[in-house]
Amino acid sequence: MGAIRSNDEKRDSDQPDAVVLETKSEGSSDGPSWTVAEERVVRRKLDWQLVPTVTILYLLCFLDRINIGNARIQGMEQDLNLIGYRFNIATSIFYIVYLTIEVPSNIILKHVGPRFYLPGLVVGFGAVSVGTAFVKSFEQLCAVRALLGIFEGGTMPGLAFFLSSFYKREELYFRVGIYVSAASIAGAFGGLLAAGFSQIPEWGIASSRLHTWRNIFFFEGIITMIVAMLAPLILPQSPETSKYLTEREKFIAVERLRLEHKASAHEKVEARHIKRSLLNINNYICAIGFFAINITVQGLSVFMPTILKEMGWESLTAQYYTVPVYVAASLIAIFIGFVSDKTRMRGLYLALFTLLGIAGFAILRWGHGNALRYAAVYLCAMGAFPGGPGFLSWGLNNASGPAVRAVSGGWIVTIGTAGGILAVWAYLPNDGPSFPIGHTINLVAQIFVLFLASFGIYYCMRENRIRARGGRDDRLVGLTEEEKTDLGYLHPDFRYIT
Repeated sequence: MGAIRSNDEKRDSDQPDAVVLETKSEGSSDGPSWTVAEERVVRRKLDWQLVPTVTILYLLCFLDRINIGNARIQGMEQDLNLIGYRFNIATSIFYIVYLTIEVPSNIILKHVGPRFYLPGLVVGFGAVSVGTAFVKSFEQLCAVRALLGIFEGGTMPGLAFFLSSFYKREELYFRVGIYVSAASIAGAFGGLLAAGFSQIPEWGIASSRLHTWRNIFFFEGIITMIVAMLAPLILPQSPETSKYLTEREKFIAVERLRLEHKASAHEKVEARHIKRSLLNINNYICAIGFFAINITVQGLSVFMPTILKEMGWESLTAQYYTVPVYVAASLIAIFIGFVSDKTRMRGLYLALFTLLGIAGFAILRWGHGNALRYAAVYLCAMGAFPGGPGFLSWGLNNASGPAVRAVSGGWIVTIGTAGGILAVWAYLPNDGPSFPIGHTINLVAQIFVLFLASFGIYYCMRENRIRARGGRDDRLVGLTEEEKTDLGYLHPDFRYIT
């Protein structure tokens, strides 16, 4: 039976910046032995099995991370005596621990598999959220935030690597965009849930009465744990273990990725994979871009209720006013992911949407009037929130081989998370109510993202042109076929997605 080319492969032959290593199986001149319709069915079945579950898990992850911002304006600051920079210190501790966990966690994930490991992390940070409801002092708050960083540190890069083990490169951004948009949805839900839970009358035993901000942590943590315990019933360990697929479909799901990446999905992480990830220039473009984007994303997520309250709204009103901002940012992030996958471009959209963020922070910095400044918050969120999934997908797209992708995903998010540390120090108590320093820091970060995304486009296009004219063919000299296959993104036939 003759090989039937898929739409993805047809696009590959038409576009020089698409990966070339995906069209033929090793040691064979034949291409895929399935139809376009069969592959589409597999992809849709995986979509229904994976994307909603992963999105909900990350929504809970982000919800338990940012609820401290909602709790702050519901009385936590007064009850725990968070004077001066204590709130900033507590939130910084979370990010410091978080960024040390990401790469080791992804390496563990690659060895043990995702089905129980990822939901286990979610159960862990749900339990920590419940524990936060009972803290009595600033020191205890710092301790539980450190624990939260341990469990949440592996979640985002782990979920991204998990999806990259089921989808081809040009399918990834849209799916990652959907699940990372859960950060925006969490912000919307966070405001509504915080407003609702904080109204529950005081309850509990005499020594541990729960009320207002304590209810936020307690009930959100309980919800997180229950949902996470159900996740292993849906998530598969790998494409070939999916209960949603027939045996034929399992074969297609596994083989289509093997043809693209020219590597076994079960390869173990070794020293050369770590070295290759750390030496990938594209990884640093994406990681530093993620860092700059995270200054805004994490800053808005934690401080938006405070920023809106400082505009003059009461605590509950400020909670409600965060909701439509996050909804708009979520819809934009998903739309950009869809368009980016269809056009097979990453950097262009990352660069263009920073213009919204630049305009928004410029208005917040120098504009006047609450209506205008509230509108500017929309621009900031819509300009920044597509950047996280954009840079992460771009990095994963241009890291070839499951082991290299596992390390690359963790490394990109590790550096990116450091932006969260800067974010919590951008908005300081003595900078309110207008926060000129915080808005200026974010404005500079958005301008930097614009130049970085533009440089990333230039670098990938330049490297693709060099390879197209044979400028990297010397890398194949003296290598065996197995060694050539193991080159990954260094292979002369590999093409970067721009």
